[in-house]
Amino acid sequence: MKVAVIMGSISDMPVMQEAIDILKSFKIEVEVDVVSAHRTPEKLFDFSQNAHLRGISVVIAGAGGAAHLPGMVASMSPLPVIGVPVKSSNSIDGWDSVLSILQMPGGVPVATVALNGAKNAGILAAQIIGSSNKEILDRIIAYKLELKEAVNKASESLKK
Repeated sequence: MKVAVIMGSISDMPVMQEAIDILKSFKIEVEVDVVSAHRTPEKLFDFSQNAHLRGISVVIAGAGGAAHLPGMVASMSPLPVIGVPVKSSNSIDGWDSVLSILQMPGGVPVATVALNGAKNAGILAAQIIGSSNKEILDRIIAYKLELKEAVNKASESLKK
């Protein structure tokens, strides 16, 4: 059980680090790389067509601007792909990235999280793996319980 976290540019790393961190907290192995749909198409093809052969279970692909990376991976890979739209310096307030990842044609699904939502992408990848792995499922259940407890604690602190 391994998740690949890829991004179109190293400048996406500060956003994508949140996916890496949450996956590691669930004790899921993470492979990280820069794979540009436009600048390294041969690498993109090789990654997409062979990730499942290397033990990857889910791909998280972050991209800004034109944001072709998640869709291109999904077009060539049998694995679930989660797209993270990244608000980059050349984007139109991030909307171009959101729409590029969100508006996939029928037959080529990409799960899309919020703009810069890499943490949720990591959680979703863990949930996908957890659907067939009890250890990961138990960690997700514990994580969600911690979220609930934190909210309850905050609520109680307001009442004092």
